[in-house]
Amino acid sequence: MHNDIITIGSFTIHGYGLMVAIGIIAAYIVMDLRAKRKGLDQDHAFWLIIWCLTFGFLGSKILYIITILPQVTEEPSIILSSLLDGWVMYGGLLGGILGGFLYCRWKKLNAWAYFDLGLVSVILAQAFGRVGCFLAGCCYGVETTSPIGITFTHSEFAPNNVCLVPTQLISSIGNFIIFVILLIYDKYKRTEGQVTGMYLMLYSAGRFVLEFFRGDIARGSVGPLSTSQFIAIFTFAAGVIVWMARRKAETAQAAQTEAAIENAEKAAEKSAETVQNKKDTDAEM
Repeated sequence: MHNDIITIGSFTIHGYGLMVAIGIIAAYIVMDLRAKRKGLDQDHAFWLIIWCLTFGFLGSKILYIITILPQVTEEPSIILSSLLDGWVMYGGLLGGILGGFLYCRWKKLNAWAYFDLGLVSVILAQAFGRVGCFLAGCCYGVETTSPIGITFTHSEFAPNNVCLVPTQLISSIGNFIIFVILLIYDKYKRTEGQVTGMYLMLYSAGRFVLEFFRGDIARGSVGPLSTSQFIAIFTFAAGVIVWMARRKAETAQAAQTEAAIENAEKAAEKSAETVQNKKDTDAEM
């Protein structure tokens, strides 16, 4: 696999950057179309993406620096030399969620509605991004003798001429599957926020399992778990809590609606009874 897709003189288009760009464009198109269909403000959808991307890139870089903190303390210049590479997806996810939350609070928007809108697009962008990882050779897997193994020959990140588990492609396919699941689930969800909870659960579970097959182990660890696995436990739990809380809100909302209908029916019956009594009184007179 070659990360340099097109080279014209000193100008080079890298596969990783190209796929990230395609992912962002595809995510925006899907988000814009779904916002229009749902009756949500498309301008807010656009600026929400800008905020999420900005905070996401910052979060991704900050978490990456945290994972290599021992090297940074010994050689601070690593921070400057890694400005164009070295990202941690979970940092981007958490940063993006923070950015989205702050924007919704600032504009007084229904955060759950816009999170459900945005996270479907996020997983689509992640799916394209992992193809970029494959082209660059980063986020590679452990050695394998499996027939699905991939051998890199020109990678600056993965060990070359060694058969590896194609974790990048597995992750990409998994993310595309989650994207389709969320699109379908969004049509049947009963209240805002349930898609957000489902995203957190599905992505975290898949990432936790896939981490066992990652070969780029110099990414930080917490005990026997990688940093991403450790974070995945909490994001999965957060997804369960969000999904259950929003389901409870759905039940409460349904109960309120039912009570309102019942009260309206009682009021109508009482009004009809009052009218009938007046008619009876007038007839007697």
